[in-house]
Amino acid sequence: MIIAEGIYKSFDDIHALEDVHAEIKKGSVFGLVGTNGAGKSTFLRVMAGILKPDRGKITIEGEDVFENTAIKERFFYISDEQYFFPNATPEEMAQYYNKIYRKFSFEQFHHLMANFSLPEKRKINTFSKGMKKQLSVILAMSAQTDYIFCDETFDGLDPVMRQGVKALFAAEVAERELTPIIASHNLRELEDICDHVGLLHKGGMLLARDLDDMKLNIHKVQCIFKDTKAKTKEDWPGLEIINMEQRGSLYTMIARGEEHEILKAIQLLGASFYEILPLTLEEIFISETEVQGYDIKKLLV
Repeated sequence: MIIAEGIYKSFDDIHALEDVHAEIKKGSVFGLVGTNGAGKSTFLRVMAGILKPDRGKITIEGEDVFENTAIKERFFYISDEQYFFPNATPEEMAQYYNKIYRKFSFEQFHHLMANFSLPEKRKINTFSKGMKKQLSVILAMSAQTDYIFCDETFDGLDPVMRQGVKALFAAEVAERELTPIIASHNLRELEDICDHVGLLHKGGMLLARDLDDMKLNIHKVQCIFKDTKAKTKEDWPGLEIINMEQRGSLYTMIARGEEHEILKAIQLLGASFYEILPLTLEEIFISETEVQGYDIKKLLV
């Protein structure tokens, strides 16, 4: 488990992180979202022990991270600005990481390199941005660490490779309780893989929640009424309607409350058709942040 308590980090007069609290459970996929400049990369670097917080503490499995060689062997950090040795090949980088990570698996390295159709003996400086991202993920997986910190890892990957990397993460989480922490500015990029999400805004953790818990009391419903009179939020006095849209006779709304209570209210109004729809991660976050006076659409555009 990773616990961040009251993390502050400044660079001169720039406050990158301000009182950040987070708890990341082992075996979960934690998505860290926010606009450029929100503090995502800084938080990952503090978590990885690259930067020392000005105040506060981050622990992994109860141990401080900064200058702790033993605990650093338990995670792999994939930077947004990847670095490989000049003129190195993937095979040579694997040899290097084998000296750092005692559990490094050459068997998995060769297997994944073949699956991703990457040449092991070709100079990495001839790789495309997407190929370098794939190689970083392969090296991280081969290191067999308990945690992987990913900074914009999907950026630069084509749609097929994105799904391939996500499938790889999911398999490792299921097989050995790997815990990926994935930073991204794109909510839609994370919604099909993450089960916990934190929203950073202006250096502070605006929200950190389990997605299943967030979905318990919020529902998206589509319904059609025979009555052509336009419906407003006031027509559902017993419901907390967060958002409602009308297109002809079709209404789509997001409401808080128990599912049976929402459906009962719709039935009482004489709906001729209704159904519960799955919520997107963006819709869930909109509901949570609007309560706190924020417009997530402005935060993440």
